[in-house]
Amino acid sequence: MTSPIDPKGELLRIAAEVISVGTELLLGEILNTNAQFLAQELARLGIPHYYQTTVGDNVLRLQRAVAIACDRSQLLIFTGGLGPTPDDLTTETLADFFGVPLVERSDVLEDIAQKFARRGRVMTPSNRKQALIPKGAEVLPNPTGTAPGMIWQPRPGLTILTFPGVPSEMQTMWEQTAVPFLRSQGWGQEIIYSRTLRFWGIGESALAEKADALLKLENPTVAPYAGKGEVRLRVSAKAGSDSEAIALIEPVAQQLRELGGTDYYGEDEDTLAVAVGNLLKANQQTLAVAESCTGGGLGQLLTAVSGSSAYFWGGVISYDNQVKINLLGVNPNDLAQQGAVSDVVAQQMAIGVRQRLGTTWSLSITGVAGPDGGTAAKSVGLVYIGLAGPDDRVESFRYEFGDRGREMVRWLSACNALDRLRRKLLGAAR
Repeated sequence: MTSPIDPKGELLRIAAEVISVGTELLLGEILNTNAQFLAQELARLGIPHYYQTTVGDNVLRLQRAVAIACDRSQLLIFTGGLGPTPDDLTTETLADFFGVPLVERSDVLEDIAQKFARRGRVMTPSNRKQALIPKGAEVLPNPTGTAPGMIWQPRPGLTILTFPGVPSEMQTMWEQTAVPFLRSQGWGQEIIYSRTLRFWGIGESALAEKADALLKLENPTVAPYAGKGEVRLRVSAKAGSDSEAIALIEPVAQQLRELGGTDYYGEDEDTLAVAVGNLLKANQQTLAVAESCTGGGLGQLLTAVSGSSAYFWGGVISYDNQVKINLLGVNPNDLAQQGAVSDVVAQQMAIGVRQRLGTTWSLSITGVAGPDGGTAAKSVGLVYIGLAGPDDRVESFRYEFGDRGREMVRWLSACNALDRLRRKLLGAAR
């Protein structure tokens, strides 16, 4: 195999391309988690990765995809199309494209037969197809499944790796064989390490303006992303090791935290529920919730955090007005005069659930999630959030999320409720 290190001993810059094979991917029947996994792994190895291609089980289209990929990438990674059925075309299409015959490997055939025997099954004639490998290619072993992959350099400067489409099999093969092979060939000498900082309550453009100078850095780089109400800043560094990359990232990350102020709430896999939980635990305080339009969504976010029982005591889903009256003590006259979606009802819901459950803090949510129920006075997306605390003070906050779809309104309601409490716990309520 030709190494990507030139005669002078310098690492050549190469690019990888992931080619996912399977009509089921194009139909949206399954999620392409293989491409996501490989993208993350390539970044971890510091291998540039500029393209991903998804192609159905069709010889001509697969050949066209291979032709395009060969012109722009030096490492082609295929997933899918290695099974025993007629629509599994990856291996034979690659052999035909490069004009190389397929050879039946007796060692692979024996491995397949043994796996069938261990499972108490009889190998079918169609499974012999999985023992066919292009002449000159090396086998990429599959410890758990019957479909082996291959490591092949059909021409100088081009390396091909193939994997089955089953994610667990592909990941095992990647970690056990592909990564050691790539490192032995000179790839993976540097890694790309990333940290994601998360912000709530500030728009992407506003945060980008604050961080403008840092967005122009080259190593580490800073890139903004927005979605579902939050903004993320991904800080990535290329270095020889994780520790070296972290040393590059941390000073920049600290500047971004300071720029974000109280809009910054966590990193990587943190959620607003995690941030709130950490603050409640630190203060040895507890929380209860009362929900109407979110129907338990706020409680779900809180209980998704392991160990949340230490501070989250429970809640009331008061979808019907009688539940608001009987369990939370909401004044029926206020309901009749101002409606369930109002600041006074949100406040009374928060007071009621805090008193009934005996917690330090409480949150309440009432609103019009849509798509029905809106009026001229109270349109779809109108939400009130109540917050009651240990000083017997209760507040309410009005949001107009607009007609953005029922689930988005519910999501934004729950997250903004958590954010309100987070800021209160930080002593920096807006």
